[in-house]
Amino acid sequence: MATPAPKIYTVAELVNRAHRCIEHNFNGVHVEGEVTNLRIVSSGHAYFTLRDPEALLPVAMWRSALVRLRFQLHDGQRIRVYGRPGIYAAQGKFQLYAERAEPAGQGALLLQLEQLKARLAAEGLFARERKRPLPRWPRVIGVVTSATGAAIHDILKVARRRCPVRILLAPAQVQGDDAPASIVRALTRLQAMPGVEVIILGRGGGASEDLWAFNDEAVARAVAACRVPVVSAVGHEVDTTICDHVADLRAATPSHAAELVVPDRDACLAQFAQLRRRLGLAAHRRLLNEQSRRERATHRLHALARRVFLPPRRRLAALLARLEALHPRRRLDLDRKRLAALLARLHQHHPRHRLGLTRRRLAALLARLHQQHPRHRLDLDRKRLAALLARLHQQHPRHRLDLARRRLANALLALSQRGSQLPAAARLRLATAASTLHALSPLAVLARGYTVVRDAQARIVRDADQVQPGDELDLHLSRGALRTRVLARTE
Repeated sequence: MATPAPKIYTVAELVNRAHRCIEHNFNGVHVEGEVTNLRIVSSGHAYFTLRDPEALLPVAMWRSALVRLRFQLHDGQRIRVYGRPGIYAAQGKFQLYAERAEPAGQGALLLQLEQLKARLAAEGLFARERKRPLPRWPRVIGVVTSATGAAIHDILKVARRRCPVRILLAPAQVQGDDAPASIVRALTRLQAMPGVEVIILGRGGGASEDLWAFNDEAVARAVAACRVPVVSAVGHEVDTTICDHVADLRAATPSHAAELVVPDRDACLAQFAQLRRRLGLAAHRRLLNEQSRRERATHRLHALARRVFLPPRRRLAALLARLEALHPRRRLDLDRKRLAALLARLHQHHPRHRLGLTRRRLAALLARLHQQHPRHRLDLDRKRLAALLARLHQQHPRHRLDLARRRLANALLALSQRGSQLPAAARLRLATAASTLHALSPLAVLARGYTVVRDAQARIVRDADQVQPGDELDLHLSRGALRTRVLARTE
């Protein structure tokens, strides 16, 4: 009996059959090993080898799976990979197509963390609706952190710079197995103290293992149950814990938490000054608006009053005027005035009145003609000349000398009359005084042959240098006066 011929496979058929057999038996597997020969090509895919002391396993991780990793791959790292085994037909190489990976040793913790996050989120502890606002001006701030760490020093430094407030520290372990219970006790102590208005929970940066206490469920529930708002400030900005999700506010660092909780005094003072200015401006605008509204209301009220009261008042005044015009006394007065006006006009047009006006106009014209007549003007000039001559005569030296003589004669007569009545001694003294007075009299001097010389301006000439040849001079003698002309001057 002939043996059937063996089935002959091509290389591709065998490789594909082996690939399907592997896929059928291994839908997805978890493999743990050490990363070696890591290559990330330009397309973004990663190729590396997982090894243990007994075997090697090539691994391919496409770019879409690589970008979802929460850590960075590197050689020598021990990881746990989930994927599908298969054969790469082009090279006939057995390899694992990785879909996700996590560091070995922390994988269980990460899984536990994700499950805790999902459970707390389902309970609503991460909901935005339960987040409480921070007090604007806290007077007492609680801090839960290590008493020897840098976090408390950073918080105190920021608080002193912004606005000094009272800070209560509840020391707690922030790293290690006993840290969660210590943090819960510190939170309980702080919220039981009266006056605490907000709590900062945090620590400085570190590895993920150092921050693991803030992923504890008891700590998360203590933060959620706290009676005052809690600010989570764990690690640096890239670090995220469950406390960050549960707290009322997350800060990137402890210093940032202090800036969020402690108000900036200078900024608040500047804001208060600005608000005061805005309040003053608003009050001024409100006052101006109220004044404008009051003025408009007053104007409308006056306009309404004029519309309501003015027409009746005008009608009443018109009726009174018409009534007064129709009164018999008013009409009689009007008729009298008209009659007086007619009589005045008639008198003005009467021939006798017009003749009188004509006569007055003719008399005025004759008076004006008489004033302009040469004879009248000559009479006026003569009167003015006579008046000037009279004034000149009164001022003439001869006239003034005659007046002096008459006054002296009258005085001597009165003196002689009184002297006859005086005793002999007094009469002798009087005679002596009279003779002395007569000797000193200008008339006596003139009587002795002296002359008073005056120039044309009636000035007394005392020196020959005062006159020039040809000048006319007046010579006043004891009796009468002469006018002479200077012929020459002699020394």
